[in-house]
Amino acid sequence: MNSTERNGPGRPPRLSRERIAEAALRGDVATLTMRELATRLGVSHSSLYRWVPDRDGVLDLVSEVMVGRVLPEDEPDAGTWLDWLERLAWAMHDEFLAVPGYAAHVARPHRHHLASFERLRDRALAAFRAGGADTRQAEQNWAVFGLGVVRWLAAAGDDPAEPPFALYLGTLLRGLPRHDEEHRPHG
Repeated sequence: MNSTERNGPGRPPRLSRERIAEAALRGDVATLTMRELATRLGVSHSSLYRWVPDRDGVLDLVSEVMVGRVLPEDEPDAGTWLDWLERLAWAMHDEFLAVPGYAAHVARPHRHHLASFERLRDRALAAFRAGGADTRQAEQNWAVFGLGVVRWLAAAGDDPAEPPFALYLGTLLRGLPRHDEEHRPHG
């Protein structure tokens, strides 16, 4: 039986990509095992492997869901780019900290789910470009912004972090240049 077959006449499949991702999000993703996930879903361990190849496959599904949750629905423009980035960062704050281990997982070097990562990155780059950054500066701003927000969230865990996220985010966004400035040697 493959993942598209049904469990009987007229009955929907017991598993779906969405059900797997939601079950994974109900616990600590840092320690999630395939056996634990199968138990949460009420299916056999081997049934789960028909839908996802391994734990990394599960984390890819989780990334798809999380990126969908954090991206603002509107597109950033010259008048809204900064507000758009703030909303993105606060959505990351709320969603990443709601799932134990997720921020720490994202902050560690690992193979990112390419489609999800590019979707998030491309939208953030569009915001930086709308704010006046050229392509190179937008890439640099994304690197600082993305890494800064994720690292702060990973360090925060379940405890309140210092400095408070609002202060950290405001300082981070004010410090990012809007356009590529000439770099002059100090002297």
